[in-house]
Amino acid sequence: MLNHSTLNRYDLQGMHKIYDMWPEIAKKSYKSDQDAVDFTDIDHIVFAGMGGSGALGDIFSSILSKTKIHVAVTKGYHLPNTADSNTLVIATSISGNTVETLSVLNSAKKADCKIVAFSSGGKMQGYCVKNKIEYRNIPQLHSPRASFTGFLYTILKVLGPVLPIKKHDILNSITELESLSKQISSDNLTEKNPSLRLAQWISGIPIIYYPYGLQAAAIRFKNSLQENSKIHVMAEDILEASHNGIVSWEKQSIVQPILLEGYDDYIKTKERWKIIKEYFQKNKIDYKEIFSIKGNILSKLINLIYLLDYSTIYRAVLSGIDPSPIQSIDFIKSKLSSRLE
Repeated sequence: MLNHSTLNRYDLQGMHKIYDMWPEIAKKSYKSDQDAVDFTDIDHIVFAGMGGSGALGDIFSSILSKTKIHVAVTKGYHLPNTADSNTLVIATSISGNTVETLSVLNSAKKADCKIVAFSSGGKMQGYCVKNKIEYRNIPQLHSPRASFTGFLYTILKVLGPVLPIKKHDILNSITELESLSKQISSDNLTEKNPSLRLAQWISGIPIIYYPYGLQAAAIRFKNSLQENSKIHVMAEDILEASHNGIVSWEKQSIVQPILLEGYDDYIKTKERWKIIKEYFQKNKIDYKEIFSIKGNILSKLINLIYLLDYSTIYRAVLSGIDPSPIQSIDFIKSKLSSRLE
């Protein structure tokens, strides 16, 4: 069983200590003195961001999924051609220097879009100040991926007048984080820790199956396994996988299926889960089930992300790996230009 000595020996930059503070960070961020913004005549919202910032866009896209506002999440250089003066572009780069997001920000300004940007400084801050664009500075804690809750709950406060989510639901999500922390934090390195159990189970290449409503949690889990645990990972929508990916299981492999299931998945999705599990059992394929909690979409997603993210830190340490360094990403970034007009 993992102990604090081993955890501190390999997690040299103390990523787990920031994760232990996620509920507190969420609460302080939502109660911060950041000024809210209110935009009118919006019929299109574009979230722009990469990596951890892109995962934020996925969550907000889920929150807005039942509204009549068209929502797009842009993970790349290009702003949708449909963007115009009735479009709100929400650009997030935790470092402030993400080249793809800076490109979208520049395009949004030229398209006369309404804009609000979030970063911990960097070129994004300078560009927004120079061009008088609504901007909010949020501190980075340890790394962009570890800063997730600080950015999420600050953005929830700033975009309060725009988002169709009740304050009660936001506060409930923080309460759920506090409850989960008691189970998964480094204060509970026992067999009862669900994040640690999942980390111990992962030994091959995980494939994450998910319903559309939990896509944000699945993609974040994939990204965190890659960045923290340094392993190959796949992620597939369970309905789409039923039409193609399932055939891969006809051949033995080291791939391990992880099923992310919603508490109140659509009845046809529940039927599909039942069939898939029957197939796995019949063919003696070991799989792991992870269930969302009951509650609003924000509570479900952030709760899953917390549990799954922490498992990637434990998986790294169990493999004798420091979860913090991302040398390959640093190499790529060192070769990119982020010139802004």
